[in-house]
Amino acid sequence: MKVYEPVNLAMPLARRLGEIVMERGSVPDGETVREILKELGLEEACLGRGVTVFRNRDVIALLLPQGEVLMVDVIPASGELSDAIEVIAYRDKQLNAFLVEILPANDIEYEGNIGIEPIIIDAETLELESNPVLGHFEEDEKGPFLAIDRETYERWRESGNINTCPVCGGELAWKGSEAYCRDCGYRVKVKYH
Repeated sequence: MKVYEPVNLAMPLARRLGEIVMERGSVPDGETVREILKELGLEEACLGRGVTVFRNRDVIALLLPQGEVLMVDVIPASGELSDAIEVIAYRDKQLNAFLVEILPANDIEYEGNIGIEPIIIDAETLELESNPVLGHFEEDEKGPFLAIDRETYERWRESGNINTCPVCGGELAWKGSEAYCRDCGYRVKVKYH
């Protein structure tokens, strides 16, 4: 699906960063993230002084790798900073875990992590210790929706947060394997592949 707002980029990016951490046991480097952003449909617009700027018609992403901390700020091309999102990946030495978080700039409307929970990966076993609800966005005749896999759905259901929208934190109404958020209007679909 085409990326047309920050959350459409942030959720699949965070998921990919978490997968890389579990494979490699380290925070991805800037070059790896540059390739992921290109795969997600953004063009590299500027590279210099440790910051890389990516964009398409609707969003701008700033890649800021800083040693063991990686940040990607995603801003609507309109410049509306209240809709901006930051994806951050780092190792927390106190927890002895890697974290990947999606933090909205506007914490007045949404308190917490987009995706319900951050990705928390044990630094020694590289096993997932949290229940993030992340996927990618697709579009059908009804409009855009967050597609999640069966494994993500099962973890989410077991966590007891099944009625909380992973996109905005609002309330979900379920019908079969599809849910609709009354607050943000996004749907969530469980995909079986």
